[in-house]
Amino acid sequence: MIQKQENITVVPYDSNWPNIFNIEAKKIQAALGNNCLKIYHIGSTAVPGLPAKPKIDIIACVKNLNFSYKGIESLNYQYRGGFNLPFRKSFTYRSDSLDVNLHVFEKDDPEVELNLLFRDYLRTHPKIRDQYAALKYSLIEEKSSHSKGEKMFRGYTLGKNDLIQDILKKLGFNRLRFVICTHHAELKAAKFFRKKYFSDKNRGKDFYAWTFNHKDHKHFILYKGIDISGYAHIQLFQENKVDIAIIIMDEIHQGKEYKKEFESLIEKWIQLENYTRF
Repeated sequence: MIQKQENITVVPYDSNWPNIFNIEAKKIQAALGNNCLKIYHIGSTAVPGLPAKPKIDIIACVKNLNFSYKGIESLNYQYRGGFNLPFRKSFTYRSDSLDVNLHVFEKDDPEVELNLLFRDYLRTHPKIRDQYAALKYSLIEEKSSHSKGEKMFRGYTLGKNDLIQDILKKLGFNRLRFVICTHHAELKAAKFFRKKYFSDKNRGKDFYAWTFNHKDHKHFILYKGIDISGYAHIQLFQENKVDIAIIIMDEIHQGKEYKKEFESLIEKWIQLENYTRF
C-alpha cells in the first residue's frame, strides 16, 4: 500500500526554533559520544526571519561514518539512508510536536561547508532571504511541488535549486562534490556525457539508458563548485559485487586531478557500503 504524502507547509519564522535545536543538539552529541566533533543548526529554521517548513535541520560532524546507530535510535530517530549524498547518514525524528532531520557527515565534507555558507549568507542578506521566502511561497502554490513522481525529491526541493546554486556561485564555492544523480540538471548532464563520450561512438545507441530508473544501477555526478565536471555509472550485482561501468570527465576538466579524486570517492563509497569490486 502506497502511503499518500501530505502537502508541504511553509510557516512564518518561529523564534523558538533555535531553542529546539539546542535541546536536540545536546541529546545527539551525547548519543554520538566521542565520535561527534561539532553540531550545527542549518536550513531555513536557522535563519531568523525566514519562513520555513517546521522541521529542524541539524548537521552532526563525526570522525567516522562507520558508527553504531544505537545511540541515535535510542532517541527515537529513524535511519533514512543518505538520499542523494553517498557520504551522508540521515535520520529523522517525527512526533505530533516535533520534526527533526539529522544529517551526519564526516569532518571536512564539502556538504557541511556548503550548508553553512548558504545559511550564513541568508542571515546577512535580508533581501535575498526575502527573495528565497517568496520563492518558497510560490512553489507551494504549484501542485507539482508536493509530489515526487519517479524522483528522489519533491518538486518543492528541486525548485529551489537554481537560487541556491546562484548564491553558491556568488560565494565562490569551489569544492568537489560527489552526489547521486537526482536533479533534472544532473540527469541532463549524465545523458549528455553518455551521448557525447559513449553512445555516439556506438552509432548513437545507448543500450543502458533504462538503468537510470533501476535499483541495481547507480549514477553519480561530480561537481566542481556548481559546475558538473564528471559522471559515473556503477552496476550492482549479487553478493555485494559492483562494477564501474563508465567514468567520464567533461572536456574542460580532462587532464586535471579531478578524475583521480572521482575514482577515489567512488572507491570510498564502495567500501562504506560493504561492496567489493569485480
